[in-house]
Formats: sequence, C-alpha cells, structure tokens
Amino acid sequence: MLIAFNKPYGVLSQFTPDGSPNRTLAEFGFPKGVYAIGRLDADSEGLLLLSDEAALNDRLLNPKRAHKRVYWVQVERIPDAGALAGLRQGVEILGRKTLPCRAWMLDPQPDVPPRDPPIRVRKSVPDCWIGMELVEGKNRQVRRMTAAVGHPTLRLLRVQIGEFRLGNLKPEMWYELNSRERELVAGY
Repeated sequence: MLIAFNKPYGVLSQFTPDGSPNRTLAEFGFPKGVYAIGRLDADSEGLLLLSDEAALNDRLLNPKRAHKRVYWVQVERIPDAGALAGLRQGVEILGRKTLPCRAWMLDPQPDVPPRDPPIRVRKSVPDCWIGMELVEGKNRQVRRMTAAVGHPTLRLLRVQIGEFRLGNLKPEMWYELNSRERELVAGY
C-alpha cells in the first residue's frame, strides 16, 4: 500500500507525540501498519508518502538512487543568479557539502493559500518562491541551503516525489495511489 498525504504545517511525520505541541499522523485515520517514508519537519508542508512496504524506503530515500524530490520554497529577498548558482553547485552545511541540485525562480510565482499561522512578513523585505529539486534529504537541508546563500526559508512545500506531483490534494487529505501513480513515484 502506498499513500499520498498533503501534510499541513504543525504536523510531525510520525504517529507518536514527541512532547511538542505539534500534531501527529495518528489524527488522520491512516490504515494500520503504514509509516512515513522519509520526513517533512513540522514546519514544512506538502507531499508525504506512507506505506507498509519496507522495500520502498531504500528505493525512495537512498541518495545513490538519485530519486528526486521537488520543493517550492518561499524565501526572503529575491535571489540573484549567483545565489541560485550556489544552490545548484551545493553548499556546505554542518561541515558537509550538499549534492548538486536544481534551483530556479518559479515563474509565474505560485498562488499558494495562506498558512495558518501565517509566515512572518517584513514590509521592507520582499519575498519570492523558488523551486528546488534534490536527490538527498538531510535534516532541514532545504532550509539550511537557502540560509547559506543568504535567503532564509519562510515557507516550504514538497510538491513532487519522483514523477508524482501533489496536484490538487488539499491539506490534511490522503488517498491510496493506483498502479500508474505508484509507477510515477517509484519508477516501477
């Protein structure tokens, strides 16, 4: 079984509480025996896969398999070509250089519904949305990468895993993928 879930802000990618005020996956009525494949931190939103198939973990998460994940990232200020190039080449975070990735300005800028609670807004500092495609997923990696090039992340949404896109799945909603959608996710 492979499930696509649009994880909202403030939800942990686990079923058990961690002592924080964040909600858990236990609230959403998933079938017994499924677990999150990969993670989105509580501050991040978007596509989270759940499954009861252990083999999918390695297939989707091992960086050697170069399985892509696409994020829309709202950042402070408008990145110039140098900042985007820095993301593409990889940046040093926590003493390790990230793998090269794709990074681009989203054009047109996406029309994303406001988040509850809203992001911080500074009237004197513009923001914009960029796209990033990574094949690795270290803890808070996207946030650390954008900060390293001078553009802190304000909001982060995962919109694609493999060739499977989140599409119009509303926050807090989930469904089991059909065989065609599974192929888009895992390539088989």
